[in-house]
Amino acid sequence: MCGRFVSARKRLELLEEFSIERDRVADGPDPEPDPDYNVAPTRRVYAVMEPRPRQEERGGEPDQPPARELRVVRWGLVPFWAKDASGGGKLINARAETVAVKPAFRRAFAKRRCIIPADGYYEWQAVTEQGKQRKQPYYIYRKDGGALAFAGLYELWRDQALPDDHERAWLWTAAIITTQATDDVGQIHDRMPMVITHDHWADWLDPDNSEPGQLQATMLPAMAGGLTSHPVSMAVNSVRNNGPELIVPLSADQERPPGELF
Repeated sequence: MCGRFVSARKRLELLEEFSIERDRVADGPDPEPDPDYNVAPTRRVYAVMEPRPRQEERGGEPDQPPARELRVVRWGLVPFWAKDASGGGKLINARAETVAVKPAFRRAFAKRRCIIPADGYYEWQAVTEQGKQRKQPYYIYRKDGGALAFAGLYELWRDQALPDDHERAWLWTAAIITTQATDDVGQIHDRMPMVITHDHWADWLDPDNSEPGQLQATMLPAMAGGLTSHPVSMAVNSVRNNGPELIVPLSADQERPPGELF
């Protein structure tokens, strides 16, 4: 985890749900993302954050106080010191156990934390049927239908090939923090995302909150949000497939591994 997830909520829903003060999507250079039922690395996704104003960022005003913003970022973190942005698709996850010290993530963990809203995510369980092994995809989501607030990190990478005033001079990218899966989800995959509960959104997003112990305490394994799951079509295996049909439970006459996981 986490290699694919679902981001189907619309911008207006997220503005209300996360009490957004500045909508950076509406006035950004890119169109609003469409609902995505098969988010893969390097795709554009929504992120909630409270960045410090930057003079060098186009549109930033140095006297603005931090405020909760909704932005679009690319999934796959590019460290600020990277020579180019080509490796961003590899850094989609950061391990909670090492996020505070790993060079690619430690600065972002200290000052650039975000929430990545998701409707749910996919994992694959290895199963044996008739002597053959295959991987069955599962859709994992909250029982109450609410959004999952993935604990995330974001970074800004400066494209030196572009002038300062170019709208794409700064590349915004992000990663999702993961941890060891609990027993139930562990039957599907040994890792799971960390989430931030509503009560801790402000603490997590505060750029002045940099104490590692306090930050670790705000993160919880996704199971804390009350998750459930069901097997879904193998069509999700291909990133070319997208649409609400991907999260529909398999019917009784379709192949599925025996037993219930939740």
